[in-house]
Amino acid sequence: MKEHVLEDFFHYLQIERGLSHNTLESYERDLQGYVAFLKETYPEIKWSELERRDITMYLYQLRDTGKSTATLSRTMSSIRLFHQFLIREQITTNDPSLHIETPKKERKLPDTLSVKDIQNLLDIQGDKPLTLRNKAMLELMYATGLRVSELIGLNIGDVHLTMGFVQCMGKGSRERIVPIGETAIQAIQTYIDYGRPALLKKRPNSTVLFLNQRGTVLTRQGFWKILKSEASRAHIYKNMTPHTLRHSFATHLLENGADLRAVQEMLGHSDIATTQIYTHVTKTRLKDTYDKYHPRA
Repeated sequence: MKEHVLEDFFHYLQIERGLSHNTLESYERDLQGYVAFLKETYPEIKWSELERRDITMYLYQLRDTGKSTATLSRTMSSIRLFHQFLIREQITTNDPSLHIETPKKERKLPDTLSVKDIQNLLDIQGDKPLTLRNKAMLELMYATGLRVSELIGLNIGDVHLTMGFVQCMGKGSRERIVPIGETAIQAIQTYIDYGRPALLKKRPNSTVLFLNQRGTVLTRQGFWKILKSEASRAHIYKNMTPHTLRHSFATHLLENGADLRAVQEMLGHSDIATTQIYTHVTKTRLKDTYDKYHPRA
């Protein structure tokens, strides 16, 4: 095996496919494990001689070590794309990944908050800089459905409060524009006027919108701690993650009659099938309401 073939593949994913850093890391983990498994059988891997059973044996090994169906599905997708790359680069004409079914992922409905829970979560009182920041961040996240990586990556020039929208860079370096509601606009403006200047400290030239108490960019872990703290304050004891606000944003829009395509655009989903999972959430809630309130349910 040419040692650089994996590096060439990762370079292709980064430059030509424009995949994010986190997605690239997932491909690297999947394929390094796959190649390590092949090396146990073949001291010198010849891509043209690999067979379907080499891949299925690897998937069986992963399953036997307790890997989830979702992990097996993602790994198979990584392997399939890698073998397509080998053919594209004329390294081989053999694709052993053909006709191997991708393990079906269990369809797990996303956790969402009720409108009342959201109201309690966003009822953040106080005028300290960090309090104003927390209020602005959570209001913005629920108002737009941004991913946490998109939120903490915002610069102050990305929010256009007068016009009522935010620009963000999503997965695959795709830029999108999402409207912001009046409540979130007010919270962000208050933070910019009275909270952010106090957090800038010795970095007056920083363009980062949401700063930590050292005046630098927030981390995902930092945001998660803030979210859990605010959820505890609001007496919300569900399994809360940064994605919970994104899920709630989409679900509440659809429950109130929003167009699925518009929600897809705001979430930055490249495939509408990804957005359609939220229609299952709304149908589930509809049935729960029926069961609870209809006399003959």
